[in-house]
Amino acid sequence: MNRRDCLSALLALPFAATVGCASRSPRPPSAASPSRTRWQVAGSEGMDALCFLNPLSGDAFYTRYYAEELARFTPRFPVDAVTALQQLKASSKAQDRLMGPFLCLVFSAGPTATLADVRGALTNAEAQLLPGFRASPYWEPEAWDWFLTSRPELARVLEALAAAGFPTFRRDVLGDRVELRTTALRQRLAGVDVIAEQERLLGHRLQEDIAIDLMHFSKPHGIKVIGQRFLTHLTYSDELVIRNAAHEILHPPFDVAHPSIVAALEVLRRDPLLTRIVADHDPAFGYTTLEGLFNEDTAEALEQLITERLGVAVPARERWRRADDGMHVLAAGLYGLLKADGFERTGGVIQEWLGRAAHEGRLGPASLHASAAGVLGLPAAQLWAPSER
Repeated sequence: MNRRDCLSALLALPFAATVGCASRSPRPPSAASPSRTRWQVAGSEGMDALCFLNPLSGDAFYTRYYAEELARFTPRFPVDAVTALQQLKASSKAQDRLMGPFLCLVFSAGPTATLADVRGALTNAEAQLLPGFRASPYWEPEAWDWFLTSRPELARVLEALAAAGFPTFRRDVLGDRVELRTTALRQRLAGVDVIAEQERLLGHRLQEDIAIDLMHFSKPHGIKVIGQRFLTHLTYSDELVIRNAAHEILHPPFDVAHPSIVAALEVLRRDPLLTRIVADHDPAFGYTTLEGLFNEDTAEALEQLITERLGVAVPARERWRRADDGMHVLAAGLYGLLKADGFERTGGVIQEWLGRAAHEGRLGPASLHASAAGVLGLPAAQLWAPSER
């Protein structure tokens, strides 16, 4: 998974934390059927250790969040381990990967409860990490090769982290905040049935479990790892956690090889605005292919419907006019068309709906742009312009 492809998943949380959410209260669980969603919330010393490597490397992008913790911990951390960590970070950057989040992704294929678990998984990576990573949608042979090549440096860094007393240090920093937040978040999530809402719109069954790891050293990221599992900072709001879960599990919202989606893509490829967005937007946002943008924006449109029903949505106009320099015009257009059909009420199979919309001409520029204009409150001829970089 390269940096551009994973940025939306990694950075969705901090952006969303800056915008407000609707004030409507969440819908109560239906008395007719039990919740389809089983929330699992816990801290993870091992994942927090991996996240701490970013600020510990001295990268100013991360140190600004952890000045006090670094002042306490850095004197314990040996110079040769700092050198190894900086070399590790440089090689990760050369591969266009965010070191901490990428390591969290790979290690999520194995045990991560403690730093000792992570060190053991590194030693036995071929048995404990490779099977799960290779079976995941994030698998890249080149990424695994980098991981194995970097294993000696990473082993030295984790050894030094343990010798410097990271587990005790983390407990001293956090006190009982993880336990208190875990209890509060579990109570808030009880009855919030994200999975049932997603299944209604996707038209197929999903796994019931959503796992949330509460982090301290993860700022400014929110990190999606293998399976239906997320890493989130323990101070992020309940609403933000729900929105992130509502979005990420939707991927992929369709089978890209299905005839309905092939037909829809053929229509969208003839849209000059979408072609321009893919070509001219800031590539740091990701979505550098129409297929990738279609995947993301379909998920965003469905997520908006879901979070509105759950009472935690950011208003659609505010959301899409601000996010990623306003490039998600397709999401706004799809959302408007779905709302016009009452899809959030009736449910359905989004893949089939997209095929019908393509066949009926509703995904063509005239219809799609008019729908997006209505959602965004902009003239149809002025839906997007690239920002200056």
